[in-house]
Amino acid sequence: MKRLIFMLFALCLVLTACGGNISNTQRIYAASMYHTEAEIESAMDVALEHFAREFEGCTMTSIRYEESRNGLSASEWAQQYGDTQGIVLISSFHVGPSGGDGSLNPNSTYNNWKWILTKSNDGEWILRTWGYG
Repeated sequence: MKRLIFMLFALCLVLTACGGNISNTQRIYAASMYHTEAEIESAMDVALEHFAREFEGCTMTSIRYEESRNGLSASEWAQQYGDTQGIVLISSFHVGPSGGDGSLNPNSTYNNWKWILTKSNDGEWILRTWGYG
C-alpha cells in the first residue's frame, strides 16, 4: 500500500512538472474599443492555460493585447469560425534547452507569437490557432 501511495505521489509530481511556466507572465493591455478588460483577461487565461499544458520546457515572459492587431483581422477570424467575436493576443516566451516539443529552437526567444481566439456572444473564448503569421 505504501508503495502504491508513493507511486501515485511520484506520478503527480511528474505530471505537474510538464508544460510551460506561466508563473511570472507579464500581462499587457490598454483600453479597447472592442473588448472589456474582463474579456481580454479571460482570453489571456485561455492562451496561458494552453501554454502551461503544451509548451514543456518553455517560459512565457509576456502576453499582450494591442488594439492595432485586432479590429478587422480579429473579426475575420471570428467569421472564419462562425463566431461573433475574435481577439488576437501577442506573446513572448523563452524556450529552454529541451526545445519544447521539438518543433521550437532550443535556448531561443520567440517574440510576436500570436494567439487567435474566438467566441460567440457571451460564450467562452476558444483558442483556434497560434504561432507566427
